[in-house]
Amino acid sequence: LARCCRLACASLQRHGLHTAARHCKARTGAEHLWLTRHLKDPFVKAAKVESYRCRSAFKLLEVDTRHRILRPGLRVLDCGAAPGAWSQVAVQRVNAAGTDPSSPVGFVLGVDLLHIAPLGGATFVCPADVTDPRTLQRIQELLPGGRADVVLSDMAPNTGIRGLDHDRLIGLCWSLLDMAPDVLCPGGTFLCKTWAGSQSHRLQKRLTEEFQSVRTLKPEASRKESSEVYFLATQYRRARGPGGA
Repeated sequence: LARCCRLACASLQRHGLHTAARHCKARTGAEHLWLTRHLKDPFVKAAKVESYRCRSAFKLLEVDTRHRILRPGLRVLDCGAAPGAWSQVAVQRVNAAGTDPSSPVGFVLGVDLLHIAPLGGATFVCPADVTDPRTLQRIQELLPGGRADVVLSDMAPNTGIRGLDHDRLIGLCWSLLDMAPDVLCPGGTFLCKTWAGSQSHRLQKRLTEEFQSVRTLKPEASRKESSEVYFLATQYRRARGPGGA
């Protein structure tokens, strides 16, 4: 959803409102089908009712409800956070805004190449490339104790070339795992999106080497026709640097 909105906005900025409007009249049947499906999507409707920034919030809500990866007091790093729906869920679940005075207060840090509108209880670093060493340094400065208990990634490239997008997504997840010794605390959790494809097994194999448990999840909010799946890795075994093993 967020990716489609960004593409639409970029088109308007490049061509101007009237040109874009004329262009939209020539859209393919597949694009009209996507729009119709989107408008009927129960998760889109629910996101509006619950004031979530996009439907992807329900993917994280389901994962957390089933596996309890977010608890009050935990520190969360949300990679590829725009437009902020996962950060919204994280703020609620870890009590980052301190709305429950009887529970520990957590911390949520979101990072994205795109601008993210402010959100109470969350800190955002944007625009910023999470794989840039300068961004890593900023992340360590902002996270309490320099580490996160949970790293989330809903990042996804979009070149429109399926094989290339798959390889780039695996590369992004790989880069986050390269960062993990510096930002993820021992025993921590890593949740990342991927697309089923030729390189998925390599990522899964690495996760099993560095975490005690790895699950493959397909939340209800992930469209059935999509190859999107999530790897949930828990009990991180590798760490170095301050506070590490």
